[in-house]
Amino acid sequence: MGRYLIGRFAQALGVLWAAFTVTFSVLYLLPSDPVELQLGAAGIEKDKLTAEQLHEAMARYGLDRPMAEQYFSQLWGFVHGEFGMSIAKQVPVGELIADRLAPTLALALTAGVLTLVFGTGLAYLACYVRWRPARLVLTRLPSLGASFPQFLIGLLLIQFLSFKLGWLPATGVGSWETLVMPSITIAIVTSSLLAQVLIRSFDETLSQPYVVTARAKGLSRAAVQFRHAFRNAVLPAMTILGVLVGLTVTSAIVVETVFARNGIGKLAQESVLSQDVPVVLAIVSLAAAVFVAVNLVVDLLYPLLDPRIVPVARTLKSRESGAPV
Repeated sequence: MGRYLIGRFAQALGVLWAAFTVTFSVLYLLPSDPVELQLGAAGIEKDKLTAEQLHEAMARYGLDRPMAEQYFSQLWGFVHGEFGMSIAKQVPVGELIADRLAPTLALALTAGVLTLVFGTGLAYLACYVRWRPARLVLTRLPSLGASFPQFLIGLLLIQFLSFKLGWLPATGVGSWETLVMPSITIAIVTSSLLAQVLIRSFDETLSQPYVVTARAKGLSRAAVQFRHAFRNAVLPAMTILGVLVGLTVTSAIVVETVFARNGIGKLAQESVLSQDVPVVLAIVSLAAAVFVAVNLVVDLLYPLLDPRIVPVARTLKSRESGAPV
């Protein structure tokens, strides 16, 4: 068990380091100059600055140092929770993220709940319905939902629910109404992926001998599916939780831009356009940390739900038999 935990924590740290390193390298190798971009936004031409003024502007953000020195300086700061100063907005990166965090958390949590409800409900219904044409339609819906671009889903919802019917506001942050369309936009794709996995898992589980035995004892079809098949069918779906979380984070960039929500996704889009390296690095690193944390929790829960998939089962068996572990 100890080796299993150490291995998972080591993998988590490796993913975080790789995400930071790749992001830093890509941003550093971009052909544009972040200082020149900011000077241009302020109406100042870089060529008109003296060498001392240009050096001072670059030194303010540490851009005058070699790439390796900038990398290790940024990495050391991130390890200690120091994200530096935003080049574009002239404020600490931590303050920027804190100001934009609440709208994104509200969107992610709402979309997560809708994903579980829609995905699980559709999968359960697809496996419960016996009429073949209806089952065929229900099993094909997840593939259709997963294939739609999210920006197109968002624009269609705005056109129909906001412009034509006037039920919901098209943009903005604050009231619960502003969460409905962005959450549905994300949930359509993520719930479709979840439903695809659950439908396959339900089909395999319902063909197992213990399910047939439960039906032979007189239990109703609904009771067999809910009491006996549901827990085992859900296990494979847990493996894609990290994928769904990662998709939710990346979707926030598109969705918050479409619906003009001032969240982390919109901040990431603005920072990439202005090549605000410290902000982009912080957002990518935090997103990777969330992704890693969810996958780590899933990995740690798996031995509790099904000990056969990890060496824990062999360890427990060896202890019971008195053999050395």
